Amino acid sequence: MAKNQGRILIVDDNEEILVACRLFLRNYFEMVHTENNPVRIPERLNKETYDVILLDMNFKAGINTGNEGFYWMQIILKIDPNATIIFMTAYADVELAVKAIKSGATDFIEKPWEDEKLLTTVLSAYKLHQSKSEITNLKVKQKHLSEKIDQKFNMVVGKSTEMQKIFNTIQKVAKTDANIMILGENGTGKEIIAREIHRQSTRSNEVFINVDMGAIPQNLFESELFGHVKGAFTDAKEDRAGRFEIATGGSLFLDEIGNLSLPLQAKLLTVLQNRVVTRVGSNKSISFDIRLISATNMNIEEMVETGNFREDLLYRINTIQIELPPLRKRKEDIPHLSNFFLEKYGKKYKKENLKISTHALDKLINHRWRGNIRELQHVIEKGVILCENNILHPDDFFFNADIKQKRELPASFNLEENEKNLIKLAIIKNEGNLSRTGRELGISRKTLYNKLNKYDL
Repeated sequence: MAKNQGRILIVDDNEEILVACRLFLRNYFEMVHTENNPVRIPERLNKETYDVILLDMNFKAGINTGNEGFYWMQIILKIDPNATIIFMTAYADVELAVKAIKSGATDFIEKPWEDEKLLTTVLSAYKLHQSKSEITNLKVKQKHLSEKIDQKFNMVVGKSTEMQKIFNTIQKVAKTDANIMILGENGTGKEIIAREIHRQSTRSNEVFINVDMGAIPQNLFESELFGHVKGAFTDAKEDRAGRFEIATGGSLFLDEIGNLSLPLQAKLLTVLQNRVVTRVGSNKSISFDIRLISATNMNIEEMVETGNFREDLLYRINTIQIELPPLRKRKEDIPHLSNFFLEKYGKKYKKENLKISTHALDKLINHRWRGNIRELQHVIEKGVILCENNILHPDDFFFNADIKQKRELPASFNLEENEKNLIKLAIIKNEGNLSRTGRELGISRKTLYNKLNKYDL
């Protein structure tokens, strides 16, 4: 048998046992240390990390209560809560063995031992320790990854009255496991809100799984959400857990749930009612424990009325409803969001200390933002990339409508004629209000007056 990479510590006051155990186990493990004085255990553990610790239960002659072993086990676990401990005793005592395992030991072995029994016990403990270490590492990586993802979505979504009400609702419901439905137009920040609910929940240290229901082909719905076993269909080359299994313990975010067909809605409802999934190609039921958050940009109530969405499914997923207002209805948040994105992309493109001019900010505030926060984000990013100064002016921000207009050739290429017509259109649009006209044109009132005189308007 090839040596394992394991590091073993044996603690016993009997030198013969230490020597025999070390000589035997060193054939199977990379490092085997021995210690005859339990008082030196803390010193050992502060210098080395061990995969398995074999610990005698009784160090004083004539005492067989096991209290010494329990005492030193508690010391070990205080230093290393993930320590894997095997108790050793010369006294066969089932009750003591049960007590030892209940108190934190991994296993129990009687002295004198059979070599095969000793090796099997230590190898099992070593594999268990490796598994626990892998799980711990995965959780650390998951936490680190979640923090990185949260940073990406950690935008201040607004200080308006509407958003403050939503934040208050989140604080009330996040700690519960109530199912939540988030409504809102595309780009209003539904995933941001879902992640914030997860972050404030009791499940925040577990996974947040995001599923775009609109992107899953109908024939792969069950496989993606419920999993499949090897050979269930042509491309099922291995067993695979579905999103419900993966998300167990954490939060499952079903985005664009309004895109589900009625047959798929029925399957989803059954799973949510029974709290179990069955992988495609299997008859075995697998229970799950999730916090469900759903979202859609559709009018879900209207879909129920027209028979396009099951009312019983809506009741199941819609314990708490959060409706996000479009950006055009909370324009007081635009300066805050603009500065947030300005700082973000200034750092990304190494153009720090950027500012938005007053006229440019007016231009942003007065835009309709059909794409909501997502559109604002893209406009600011493009502005940061293309700007040549630390202060961004109206001409640094381009909207899709502007780009469309630029593609359409003007009737005349005379610069003054086009400027004159543009000013006329702006005055008509703003009903003669010159202050608003100047802001929309991105020029000062004084400059506008000069141009009015120049073109005799």
